[in-house]
Amino acid sequence: FAGYISQVLKNYTDHACDGEYVSLRCPHRTTISIQSSFYGRIVPSHQMCPSRYPHSYATLIKEDVACSVGTSLQKMLDECQDRRSCRFLVNSRLFGADPCPGTGKYLIVWYKCRPNEYKSKVACEDDKLRLSCKKSMVIAIYSAIFGRTQGGSLECPYQTLGMPRIECQSATALQLMIKRCHGKRRCSIYASTYEFGDPCYPGIRKHLNVIYTC
Repeated sequence: FAGYISQVLKNYTDHACDGEYVSLRCPHRTTISIQSSFYGRIVPSHQMCPSRYPHSYATLIKEDVACSVGTSLQKMLDECQDRRSCRFLVNSRLFGADPCPGTGKYLIVWYKCRPNEYKSKVACEDDKLRLSCKKSMVIAIYSAIFGRTQGGSLECPYQTLGMPRIECQSATALQLMIKRCHGKRRCSIYASTYEFGDPCYPGIRKHLNVIYTC
């Protein structure tokens, strides 16, 4: 159980140069959740993915180190999101128009492994959040947010009209929820600034959103 949880909570990173295969894989009963993606080049080739051209040719062309495409995240979502594993060959044709012909590029992908079956619970500020699992099962926390997201929460509308629609989140919410609930059959916690601190401006109504599985 502990090994499974550590794999689920881990942030994975994988990368591949042009002409190489990128391969993403998640443990049993989880699927790939793409967090972010980059395709292009922002560091010189002597630091990452050396040039595949002969040295004499490589010195003639100016390597572009401010090169990226805006389609890499969507492409990774199309190829890998919600699958147990995915593998494909990296090259510029995958991502549409080549932003820097003659410069060797690379793909970097950040992802997590999300449980196939998971639940989401929300508690508005100062309300109590209760989590529980059936007999012989225990709670595994996947993510936790305390604060205010851009879209807000339908369950917890803004308290005061005219408040700025900003995003503010506690940096310790996940660690606190793991400490309080991880591996237990049931647990409860108040969605309060006493527990989580106040990551927002005074007067902004916050909520606690927890995603977990049993």
